[in-house]
Amino acid sequence: MRHFDFSPLYRSTVGFDRLFSMLDTAGSDAPSYPPYNIERTDENTYRITMAVAGFTDDELSVEAREHVLTIKGEKAEEDSEREILYRGIASRTFERRFQIAEHVRVEGASLENGLLHVDLVREIPEAMKPRKIEITPGTAKQIETTAH
Repeated sequence: MRHFDFSPLYRSTVGFDRLFSMLDTAGSDAPSYPPYNIERTDENTYRITMAVAGFTDDELSVEAREHVLTIKGEKAEEDSEREILYRGIASRTFERRFQIAEHVRVEGASLENGLLHVDLVREIPEAMKPRKIEITPGTAKQIETTAH
């Protein structure tokens, strides 16, 4: 029997309750730059926090379209007169995509201390919410039988 590692699915999905809707992306290799966290802050709210040290808010863009959240970072050209002896802080262009569920919307984004925070809210329509069905007492019904 084969063992499948589904952990890559959890790294790029927000708001999905069904694992099998993401099986088509199981074989893709997820890029590792920039590092990020996905956290559930409440029952229906999520936050993606991405480490974008060195980027300004003008160099970052957040776009939600057709159940895909795309975060891009395009670094402006550096001063070519500087001589960098060692580069440990990555400042390369990136594009990170997250699959988001049908009823999840982006509430806002903020940049604070080199961390980009993207807040998401899952809004379930009333028609899809569970509802309590009241059970009323009834009278017992007798099934009539006919003699043959």
